[in-house]
Amino acid sequence: MLKEALASADAVAAQLAAQGPVERVAAALRARDRQVALTVARGSSDHAASYFAGLAMSVAGVPVASLPMSIATLQQAPLKVEHQFALAFSQSGKSPDLVDTMKALRTAGALTAAAVNVADSPLSAACEFTLPLLAGPELSVAATKSYVAMLAMSAQLVAHWNGDAALLKAIETLPESLRAAGALDWSSAVDALAGVDQMMVIGRGLSLAIAQESALKLKETSGIQAEAFSSAEVQHGPMELIDQAYPLLVFAPRGPTQPGLITLAADMRKRGARVLLAAPDDVAERDLPLVTTADPRLDPIAAIVSFYVMAASLAQARGRNPDTPRHLKKVTETH
Repeated sequence: MLKEALASADAVAAQLAAQGPVERVAAALRARDRQVALTVARGSSDHAASYFAGLAMSVAGVPVASLPMSIATLQQAPLKVEHQFALAFSQSGKSPDLVDTMKALRTAGALTAAAVNVADSPLSAACEFTLPLLAGPELSVAATKSYVAMLAMSAQLVAHWNGDAALLKAIETLPESLRAAGALDWSSAVDALAGVDQMMVIGRGLSLAIAQESALKLKETSGIQAEAFSSAEVQHGPMELIDQAYPLLVFAPRGPTQPGLITLAADMRKRGARVLLAAPDDVAERDLPLVTTADPRLDPIAAIVSFYVMAASLAQARGRNPDTPRHLKKVTETH
């Protein structure tokens, strides 16, 4: 897990050296108006889809929804998606319900693309376009570099789609930022979380996607019952769980949601919670450092690399092997 997380920068560099596929999808998207977009994914891939959705909606103004696969497969709903965009995310591209959903959407007239790490997979064959993640073979059961590659591909696609020159320029330096993120010291988080059983991971906006992914990895690799919430949602019920010494990991990278996240962290400290605030160096209250990339919209991608490095150490501190979590397998084939 650690080795592959640190290889994320190389995967993104490989993507940047092969822009043809993402440029072709972006050109197809620009060829006609798209009123909505759909994402199709599960697990870590669905968290990557959440980042794509947030970025596409904020940059392109196109509403993006996550499609439950059973709607297309088990219920065989007559989806009205002609000329709309459907994007699947997957490491292996093998899950039957993912493949069948994309086949159904393509038959219904959607423009379909697969962001997938195995380019010759059944998912690639089911879609009109393939966006190769180029992360290379992923041996750890807990996906890391393929997730980072999905985030990077999402940023590239949105930037090309909308002709966002500033974002495209910033992405060129993303591999360097990811290497810096992997070298940050998050050892205080290992000490703080080594003995916990449950916790929350908080984000908002683009950082919600990495909060969701972090909570999943804490479950998978350390057996911690971690739940992810938006800083807005946590005040509508989950707040009741937070009392003295309750652990919270709060991601507060740069952007419009950062002030609210910092305020929430301060309020929870007053309540007595054990808060780990991950933020850039200019945030005096921060507990864990975050890398600032060339564009704030890319900061969450660097943040998850810092988390992955910590999560690998945390699992070992709890007596677990992060490469082979119990009861899990690398490819999950659902129907």
